Amino acid sequence: MKVIFLKDVKGKGKKGEVKNVADGYAQNFLIKQGLAVEANNGAVSTLNAQKKKEEKLAIEELNQAKQLKEQIEKLTIELQAKSGEGGRLFGSITSKQIADELNKKHNIKVDKRKIEMEDAIRSLGVTKVPLKLHQEVTATLNVHVKELN
Repeated sequence: MKVIFLKDVKGKGKKGEVKNVADGYAQNFLIKQGLAVEANNGAVSTLNAQKKKEEKLAIEELNQAKQLKEQIEKLTIELQAKSGEGGRLFGSITSKQIADELNKKHNIKVDKRKIEMEDAIRSLGVTKVPLKLHQEVTATLNVHVKELN
């Protein structure tokens, strides 16, 4: 019997796949548990429409990420911190502080986990910080750390 998987089933198929499985397995387990539906014309056309919708949403999401990248790369975030000799900071500037400042000053909400810093900023000056906005889009934000007066 041909079925369309509604959820991932280990060893059998992934969500959205159409596969041929044993009749008993399909009737007694997959369909009963809500893991799959029988692959008739209506179900197949619904699956195709859903795939098209998902592709459209993915393209839209990518375009939004590209627009946000252009907007972010024009910005410079300015933060202040206490520093000692040689421009070395007491403490550090973290991704959370950068995300909060970006939200507060420019009204751009970026999750702190999307800010890809190997280590926190520990010195004065301008630092280029990469932001992963999408799987294919990475923006570079300038973070200028000034001494606190």
